[in-house]
Amino acid sequence: MSTTNPLTSSTAPAGQSSVTIISYSDLFYWWPVWPARFLMARLTYLGGNYMAVVPAGTVAEKARQVQGVDGPRDVLILPANRKLARHETTGVPDQPVRRVARSNSPGSVFVTVLLMMILITNVRLGGVWSFVLIIVVLFASVIFALAGIWDKVFRLLGSSDVHITAARYLYMVSPLFVIWLAVFLLYDRMNYATFGRGQFTIHHTFGAAATTYEVYGLSLEKKRDDFFRHWLFGMGSGDLVIRTGGANARTFELPNVLFVGSKLVTTQRLLQERQVVKA
Repeated sequence: MSTTNPLTSSTAPAGQSSVTIISYSDLFYWWPVWPARFLMARLTYLGGNYMAVVPAGTVAEKARQVQGVDGPRDVLILPANRKLARHETTGVPDQPVRRVARSNSPGSVFVTVLLMMILITNVRLGGVWSFVLIIVVLFASVIFALAGIWDKVFRLLGSSDVHITAARYLYMVSPLFVIWLAVFLLYDRMNYATFGRGQFTIHHTFGAAATTYEVYGLSLEKKRDDFFRHWLFGMGSGDLVIRTGGANARTFELPNVLFVGSKLVTTQRLLQERQVVKA
């Protein structure tokens, strides 16, 4: 955390008259979910395994002889008077088309990432121990996946499994990605602050309303107290607190400002100067 006085900085760079600071929502930090889902979907697709939907009571048998097929084959035997799902018009049994990983590992890693994002974006985590705990959980999940331990864990739990089809990775998260993109590109840009030479303006609802304040007594406070939000997933983001001076002092909080360090330096330089209009 740092508090600065904008009236002690050097002059602004030539040609730059303003800087815009946008406060993003916590949903921004969900971006690791998108590469995770594409990676798991890709691994599942390349695995070459399909999921078969069979009625209850189906039994898997090893090395059975099938009429018209050379050599013994592993087969699925349906209960008497039960049939596979058939096509509505042709009546031909539906063939397996849903690609699914044979192991629980891809699904388990994806669920771990998803749960970590929910935790990180809803609970403020400070201190080194919270960092160590979450890193250990993520690291252990990946190690379990590479070593095939997840399958043994779910085998001990009975019939529990985490199998997600390749298409389900995309269908499940794509609506959330569209919402994330709309929030990031549209909603988060409704409320923002513009800093110019000697003054700053708070904008509301796409510029429909704006209030301008002078810089006398103004102080800027930068907060970076959450390692995951501000450093690991925020790529140098931080929370900016603006306090105006005077009798009617106001406080504005702009959380999750991307590249807050460089923006704060430029803002300080601009606020140090005042526009002079010659008569």
